[in-house]
Amino acid sequence: MDINYFENTSFLKEEYTDKPLITGDYENCTFTNCNFSNSDISSIHFFKCTFLSCNLSNTIMKNTSLSNSIFKDCKLLGVHFENCNKFLFIVDFENCNLQFSSFFQLNLKKRLFKNCNLQDVDFTEADLSGVLFNNCNLTNANFDNTILEKANLTSAINYTIDPEKNRIKKAKFSQAGLIGLLGKYDIVIE
Repeated sequence: MDINYFENTSFLKEEYTDKPLITGDYENCTFTNCNFSNSDISSIHFFKCTFLSCNLSNTIMKNTSLSNSIFKDCKLLGVHFENCNKFLFIVDFENCNLQFSSFFQLNLKKRLFKNCNLQDVDFTEADLSGVLFNNCNLTNANFDNTILEKANLTSAINYTIDPEKNRIKKAKFSQAGLIGLLGKYDIVIE
């Protein structure tokens, strides 16, 4: 069976909701202003790909490979990244809306979330060691049995993290963010 292979290809303003992306391997490809919303990109391999201003909301990604891929200015509402191929799952996000998405049990060591809306995102049992949450909104994000060792949340806002249920050794927080760590104790911080 032949495998479709695309290298150094640019895809501009493509509509994948009615006509799905061709299954295959995509290397060093750029997707700009493409609409993947509610589409199925399962078993597609993306290596060193960039997604710019794309809508990937509610996209199905069963066994999808995302290796060294970047999402910028994208809408990724309700994406279940935990269904992706976990081998070499390496992604960074900048200026993205990831509300209601899930990274359940994923290894995201040293990844970047910059200027992202992470409201209601599930990070349960994920390894976020060394992750930089640069200027991210984490309202109602779920951290349960999550590894946050050496993670940087100094510019993140609205997080609630229970130090008794998560590993936070050497993680960085701002003084303003302390309420997000101590809120369960119903104390007053002035």
